[in-house]
Amino acid sequence: MTEGPTDERDAAMSELLGIRSSIDNIDAALIHLLAERFKFTQKVGRLKAEHGLPPSDPGREQRQIARLRDLAVDAHLDPAFAEKWFNFVVAEVIQHHEEIAGGTRPE
Repeated sequence: MTEGPTDERDAAMSELLGIRSSIDNIDAALIHLLAERFKFTQKVGRLKAEHGLPPSDPGREQRQIARLRDLAVDAHLDPAFAEKWFNFVVAEVIQHHEEIAGGTRPE
């Protein structure tokens, strides 16, 4: 007995559901990792505010971009995407640091 189009479609749908489940698990892990990252950046923001340090550190940001681009290449991820992601996260972090320094963000 050979597989027909319906059997092949069912097998494909089953495989698709398994792949999507893996993607959902990775998305959940990413959210938890981002939350953990932001806990540490909040500590950085409080430390900077306490000592009058600027909210951003362009030198560190450039070093991180270079490092993350290299990591992306090694991981077969588009380095431009890695840089866009980092810039998005850093913009949010800097906003948090500015709010902490201005006393408008709860610690």
